[in-house]
Amino acid sequence: MKRLTIRARLTLIYGGLFLLAGVVLLAVTYVLVDQRMPQPFGVKLSDLPKTAPTTPSGQNIDNVRALLQDAQDEAKRNALESLLTQGGIALIVVSAVAIAFGWLLAGRALQPLHQVTDTARRIAGADTAGRGLHERIALTGPPDEVRELADTFDEMLERLDRSFDGQRRFVANASHELRTPLALNRALVELAVSRPEASAETRRLGESLLAINERHERLIDGLLTLADSENELTERTPVDLAEVCAHVIDQVGKQAPDVPVRRSLAPAPISGDPVLVERLTVNLVENAVRHNLPADGWVEVRTALIDGQATLTVTNTGPAIAGYDIETMFQPFRRLSRERVAGTRGFGLGLSIVRAVARAHGGTADAQPRPAGGLIVTVTLPVAGPPE
Repeated sequence: MKRLTIRARLTLIYGGLFLLAGVVLLAVTYVLVDQRMPQPFGVKLSDLPKTAPTTPSGQNIDNVRALLQDAQDEAKRNALESLLTQGGIALIVVSAVAIAFGWLLAGRALQPLHQVTDTARRIAGADTAGRGLHERIALTGPPDEVRELADTFDEMLERLDRSFDGQRRFVANASHELRTPLALNRALVELAVSRPEASAETRRLGESLLAINERHERLIDGLLTLADSENELTERTPVDLAEVCAHVIDQVGKQAPDVPVRRSLAPAPISGDPVLVERLTVNLVENAVRHNLPADGWVEVRTALIDGQATLTVTNTGPAIAGYDIETMFQPFRRLSRERVAGTRGFGLGLSIVRAVARAHGGTADAQPRPAGGLIVTVTLPVAGPPE
C-alpha cells in the first residue's frame, strides 16, 4: 500500500484538527443556547396567575399554560435544530475551504524541502562520481529548521567536492610525476642495449626491462586519461565517429593482423574532445581484439544514428561472460577471474575509461554478453547540434 506524502498527511492533520475544533465549538454553542435561550413571546409560565381558573376570554389557565409550554418547546426545538443544521453545513463548507488552504500552505511550507530534494537528485544522477558536487542549494529565508538542513547539506557537498577534486588532482599529479622517471629509465635501457659491446644476455635483459617500462607507461597514460575524462569538457569540436573508427581500425589491424575486423561505418557526427573519443575507440577495439578466440575469432565495429543518437557498437567473439560480471568490467582495476590466469592480463582500466569518456560527453556506455561467447559493447553519444 502506497503511503501518503508528507503534504497530504499535514493537510489531513490540519483539516482533522480544524474539523474537530469546529465540532467541539458547535457542541458547546448548542449546550449554551439550550441553557440560555429566553422564553418565547416574552412570557414566563411562572408569571401566570395560579388562582384565576379562567382567563378574561373564558379559557382555562391550565389550558393556556399547556399551549404556551408546547409553543415554547416547539420554538426552542426549532431553534436548536436550525442551529445544528445550519451550523453543521457552515462547518462542512468552512472545513473544506480550510483543507484546501491547508493543502496550499503545506505545499508552500515544503517547497524548500523540494529544492533540497531536487538538488540531491541532480547530484545523485550525475554521470560520474564527484560530478555535480559543485552545485549548492543556497536556500534563502528565515533561519529555521529547513534552512539549517539546507546549510548543513551545502557544507557536506563542499567537503565532498574538495575531496573528489583532491583525489583527481592527486592521480593526475602523481601520473605526471611518474612519467619522467619512466622516460629516463627507457632512455637508459635503450642506450645500454644499443651499445656494440653489449652482450646477448644484456640485450635480453634490456628487452625485458623495456617491456616492463612500456607496461608502466601505458598504466600511467590510462590513469591520466581516466582523470581527464572525469572532468567536464570545456571545449568541444565536431567529430565523426565513423572517421575515428576507420582510423583506429587501420592502426589496430597493423598490430593484430590475425584477427579480422569487420566494419560498418555510417556517419555519426558528435561534438566533443577528439583525443578522448579516439582513446575510447582504441580501448574498445583493442579490448575486443585482445580478449578474443585464439582461432577463428573476429571483431565487428558499427557506427550509426539511432533514435537521434550517435552509436558505436563493438562486437567480438570470445569466452562466455556471465551477465552479472558486466558491471564489474566497467570498474577501475577490476578484472574477470579468468584474466588472472590468462596471458593477456590488462590493467582493468580499458572499459572504465570508455564509460568515463562517454559520460563526459553526456552519453552512456553499456555492454551485454554475446550468446555465442564474447561481448557487445554499445556507446551512445549525443549528436552534434547544428552549427551556429
